[in-house]
Amino acid sequence: MKKIQDRQSIKKICERLRKDGKKIVFTNGCFDILHAGHVRYLNRARKLGDLLIIGLNSDASVSGIKPGRPVNAEKNRAEVLSGLASVDYIVIFREKTPYNLIKAVRPDVLVKGGDWKPQDIVGADIAKKTLSLPFVKGLSTTRIIEKILQSAQPS
Repeated sequence: MKKIQDRQSIKKICERLRKDGKKIVFTNGCFDILHAGHVRYLNRARKLGDLLIIGLNSDASVSGIKPGRPVNAEKNRAEVLSGLASVDYIVIFREKTPYNLIKAVRPDVLVKGGDWKPQDIVGADIAKKTLSLPFVKGLSTTRIIEKILQSAQPS
């Protein structure tokens, strides 16, 4: 199974999966430097259905949200995510938000991290159920980058 798909392919895959009665879970994000918090979050998300699809921010969309980022290129981020057992498919999206991708996927369950209120999650009007999953305390890409930068400073 090829995990990294384009929008048209994932739309067809989802249509087939829905006909087979599968429950589709969708999340999105940058996943710039993959850490234990991401892995735990994706494992929790996957347990909410039969398969998990990730909408992965393109390099251009990440840099629009987080100046100076991404650290890792979109193809590398997608490859790393594809190595996780909890992840079934990855689709890179180039827009500011994944709204059009969510419309193509039409997930049963839409999830985001704990800093989002379910009603504020992009695509909540499309999914059957929208959830905000708690963060793992103390784990974030921004904190990892800050720690690296601090350790690189001369004493």
